Amino acid sequence: MPTLHRNAGVHATTVIERRVLAPGVVSLTLDAPKLASASRPGQYVMAIPPSAQSAATALAVYEAEGKRASLLFFLTGRRTRELSELRTGDPLDVVGPLGNGFDCASDARDVAIVAGGVGIASVLLCAQALAREQRRVRLFYGARTADLIVDAQRFADAGCELVITTDDGTRGDRGYVTDALARAPKPDAIFACGPTPMLRAVARIAVESNIPAQLSLEETFGCGVGGCWGCVVPVARTSSQAPSFPPPESGGSDVIYARICREGPVFWAHELRW
Repeated sequence: MPTLHRNAGVHATTVIERRVLAPGVVSLTLDAPKLASASRPGQYVMAIPPSAQSAATALAVYEAEGKRASLLFFLTGRRTRELSELRTGDPLDVVGPLGNGFDCASDARDVAIVAGGVGIASVLLCAQALAREQRRVRLFYGARTADLIVDAQRFADAGCELVITTDDGTRGDRGYVTDALARAPKPDAIFACGPTPMLRAVARIAVESNIPAQLSLEETFGCGVGGCWGCVVPVARTSSQAPSFPPPESGGSDVIYARICREGPVFWAHELRW
């Protein structure tokens, strides 16, 4: 994955649009030209709640075009609830873009994008970038129920083929999105974001079928810049994303812990050592 932290900065933005996409799902569009121009697929920001009474929270950069950048998030607690109450004209400070995102520069012609729940927020920029290059892009999108399938038309408008699943069968096929992926014709590459059980299943399918897969891991970040080491995942020491410290020991473990916020959030499936 490319190293992208050098593009990060502090951005004083203004909310220019607020959308409620579903119960408990909000999108904020920001006037943020520098953030929009610097953001790459799969990156995120640390959004600072205006009251400053709670810590910043990590949110994926959902859209980035022209002077506009948007954040799509599910209400999961105090911080996201405060952000959800912002209205047009309100200020919002964010730090970013952060993290190493998706590498869309492969030669794969048939691409599967797998999104579960809030993971949809991390994959729109990737889908748009791949579709612009005339790739076949299939979006495998799963949620608990039909109400939580949000903005699917945005992906269809970008040129994606939609494969939708819901746990209760209220939209698309009933069952897990990974089951739909396993049944489908084999893609050349996989890009995925969602809850850890889903990503583990995607990794298993990818490794067993020898498909290169990039997984964006979901985690709660304490700092977002790698200082606290509170969001680690084991990876192969030979990975290009493995930290250079602690230094390898002769005869030592071939596994090292990488920070999801810093070395990730996107990792190659075959290099993860879950």
